Amino acid sequence: MAAAAGDKVDYVFKVVLIGDSAVGKSQILARFARNEFSLDSKATIGVEFQTRTLVIQHKSVKAQIWDTAGQERYRAVTSAYYRGALGAMLVYDITKRQSFDHIPRWLEELRSHADKNLVIMLIGNKSDLEDQRSVSTEDAKEFAQKEGLFFLETSAMQATNVDSAFITVLTEVFQIVNKKTLVSESQPDGNGPTLSGKKIIVPGPAQEIPKSKTCCSSS
Repeated sequence: MAAAAGDKVDYVFKVVLIGDSAVGKSQILARFARNEFSLDSKATIGVEFQTRTLVIQHKSVKAQIWDTAGQERYRAVTSAYYRGALGAMLVYDITKRQSFDHIPRWLEELRSHADKNLVIMLIGNKSDLEDQRSVSTEDAKEFAQKEGLFFLETSAMQATNVDSAFITVLTEVFQIVNKKTLVSESQPDGNGPTLSGKKIIVPGPAQEIPKSKTCCSSS
């Protein structure tokens, strides 16, 4: 699913990670973008991002993933970063009931700032800490079903379901954007649309990645 470095990019999709502080958003991002995990991760200040390029249905897709700080004092700052996002990871910690109880508030904020076609994945992180679980899988599944969200439990530490979560969201985004592109490029003369060489960059603030921060393509 990884794209080779130097290959042309057909699509750039912005995905945001949101949820309470210390639920493991930065670790999920590090695991997906660089296949790394650190036990002494520091709290995210403001917004950080990483990229990873994948191949989805024979197209090169660069995921531009924004990690938003979960602390209350940064919420006004990070709300602007929801704009332009086509995918979102709504993360809670399965060992902290409060982080799950706050999910409806995060979801409301997300939906008020983001695209109406936003693809949202509810993620219960730290599934490796089963003996400390305070949020049942059934509760989370029920909530996800009610709100029309995708749902997976992950472990950034053990790399469980992290890739699956991102790939599910990115594939769904790809299908939505691809369908829109097909419709918008259809010609009245009956000629079918062509997507070859088309690069779609989702509009939004600060979409250009500074060269010094561009992350490598990972496998």
